[in-house]
Amino acid sequence: MAKAFKRLPAALGFRVKSGWAMAALLAGPISKPRLLKCSPILLSDANVPGSRQPYHAALELPREEGEAVTRNLRKVVSAAAKKSVKALLEEAGTLAYEVRAAALVVGSLVDPATLHNDHMRAHGYEGQLFRVVLEDALRSCGISCEVFVEKNAYEAAARALRVTAPKARRAIARLGESHEGSWRAEEKLAALAGWNALAKSGRRGKSKDRGEKIS
Repeated sequence: MAKAFKRLPAALGFRVKSGWAMAALLAGPISKPRLLKCSPILLSDANVPGSRQPYHAALELPREEGEAVTRNLRKVVSAAAKKSVKALLEEAGTLAYEVRAAALVVGSLVDPATLHNDHMRAHGYEGQLFRVVLEDALRSCGISCEVFVEKNAYEAAARALRVTAPKARRAIARLGESHEGSWRAEEKLAALAGWNALAKSGRRGKSKDRGEKIS
């Protein structure tokens, strides 16, 4: 009897934005990861007005009407996140990889309820929403997920990778050399998150890469 096909381990990283996210798929040794894919995914529906900013859509409406509009738009956002995650996992499978962990980089983890300005609070709730639906979509597929805040993402990831933040920045910059297209902050942070997730999943699985140094 032929042996069952075994997929190689991989990880996903995301830089979450309003209505979309940059997604990076990484695999290979923790010490020298390979970037398999880096491209934006949708967390909203282009055919549903307002789904990119669900809370802003309700700002000028009476309270009950606004809550109903936001509630419906949240459902659209959740469905979009599940669809995008499913597509990413299917693509990873086509490439013979199995996603075992993920990490997200977000702008803030401040409780939106503590923000007093209506527009700032709407931005806060939207940031929270897009993060949560992406986390839920990943975890519903059995994929563990960690969250970093952008301003200290390199420092936090570097601790997990057991390197210095400058070394992590240099490694991420080099990783972009294999990427066709722009390699700006969104792409770099998504790749950083994916690298962190790859390292943690590898160590949990007693990866052979344990103890390797990252140059």
